[in-house]
Amino acid sequence: MITCTFEHGSRADLRHVVVHAVVERDGALLLVKRAEHLSEGGKWGLPGGFLDRDERLVDGVLRELREETGWTGEVRALLRINSAVDWVPIDRLPPLNALAFDHGEAVARYLAARDRPAAAPSVE
Repeated sequence: MITCTFEHGSRADLRHVVVHAVVERDGALLLVKRAEHLSEGGKWGLPGGFLDRDERLVDGVLRELREETGWTGEVRALLRINSAVDWVPIDRLPPLNALAFDHGEAVARYLAARDRPAAAPSVE
């Protein structure tokens, strides 16, 4: 979990990376039923959760597997990294104020500086 302080002074603990374990044994997959009060409550899903700050992917997925199911395992392969990504041509970018968090500002700064010689990054 990462604690962030926003422009107006409020703080929030944010989680940025989610890991899931696909575990097969004897032709069956290990699934967990989500508690009714959670998002997507009552549905079956893969064991997993948020990666802790400074935690390696392998350690996080094994920790989540153990926490949610009591099972231990080994990571044999990385199956997927977020598939909701796309290469968007610069001339077809969405309005920068429609980007999440401060990403619009970061993209605007990049676009303003991209044709100039590299300079030391600004630290704010």
